[in-house]
Formats: sequence, C-alpha cells, structure tokens
Amino acid sequence: MKHIHADLIHAWADGAEIEIRRNTDAPWEKTEAPRWYSEFQYRIKPELKPNFVRNYQISKDGTVWLSPSTANIRLTFDGETGKLKSAEVL
Repeated sequence: MKHIHADLIHAWADGAEIEIRRNTDAPWEKTEAPRWYSEFQYRIKPELKPNFVRNYQISKDGTVWLSPSTANIRLTFDGETGKLKSAEVL
C-alpha cells in the first residue's frame, strides 16, 4: 500500500521545501525534517507571487490614467494579497 504522503516524500528527497500543519486551523510551518505522520498535513512550500507595480498619471482634477510614459505616481501591490503596499510620488 502506498504511503499517504508518498508523493511529498519523494519531492522532499529531491530537494523540495516542505511545510506542515497539525490541523486545518493551524498556520503552515516550515519543517527541515518531516516525520510524515498520517494525521498531519504536509505540502510543498508554495512559491511567493511577486509584487506588481503600476504607474499612473493623476491630474489636478482627479483624473487617473494608467500611463507609464507620463506617470507621476507608482503604486506597488502585494503579489499574495493584492493589497497596496506602497505609493511613490515620481
């Protein structure tokens, strides 16, 4: 019979970073040496999504244009949450 975590065990042996959580309410934690308990959950650590940056031109009347060439403000959004991380006046 195939071990419940067999595919992850093979990925770990090939160098994948493994995360563990003890129940569905617990946060995922990095583990260097997984024990592969059947009652715990394991996963390959997901790759972080990169932040994304948008350049806008905002005019004095409040009009906003997505305009890389005439931008006067740069907004950086978190790649994971989509929330605004920073705003920079250009």
